[in-house]
Amino acid sequence: MRHRRPAFTAATVALAGAAAFVTALPAPPAFAAPPPPPDKSTSVSHLAALRVASEGSSSGYSRDKFPHWTTVSGTCNTREEVLKRDGSNVQVGTNCYPTSGSWVSPYDGATWTNPSDIDIDHMVPLAEAWRSGASNWTTSLRQQFANDLTSSQLWAVTDNVNQEKGDKDPAEWRPPLTSFHCMYARSWIDVKYRYDLSVDSAEKSALTRLLDTC
Repeated sequence: MRHRRPAFTAATVALAGAAAFVTALPAPPAFAAPPPPPDKSTSVSHLAALRVASEGSSSGYSRDKFPHWTTVSGTCNTREEVLKRDGSNVQVGTNCYPTSGSWVSPYDGATWTNPSDIDIDHMVPLAEAWRSGASNWTTSLRQQFANDLTSSQLWAVTDNVNQEKGDKDPAEWRPPLTSFHCMYARSWIDVKYRYDLSVDSAEKSALTRLLDTC
């Protein structure tokens, strides 16, 4: 493993709250985000260093094998930490649940005011990681991966868009907001490189094309 950093939780969110609305912004906004991935030139080098292999089997996979949304501090879990980090004017109650704020999804540029409309997406999905090498990891490392706040693994995004992504890699799905494709590729490569996960040939080709947008 190239990298093992401590992390805590983050993934899909189902929170109740006041009525939400979405508005399409006229231009791509400045998104709150995880720690930034390496630049394009470093990403190109990291992509070249990744092992290319056919995707493994999903046999034995379960989200339960990647314990996520663990407690970070006090009453706050990983999901809530990402909501606080990536939102604007976020206020939380004593249970760390957001009571107000707004979130701009980097995948589609939509703005939401209800946290229940936001999923915390794993940039490299858990099932994709399983098929790329995580099936051989310890539960502790899978928990770290699922809750990694130190890398570009966790993003607050529109729930429906995240559901469209599912466990697809960049050869099968890209964010609808094309201005985010460069960041998407750099972040995906960063996570795979940090955790020494493989890429398949179609995935590598797609990532190369996305880096060309940088």
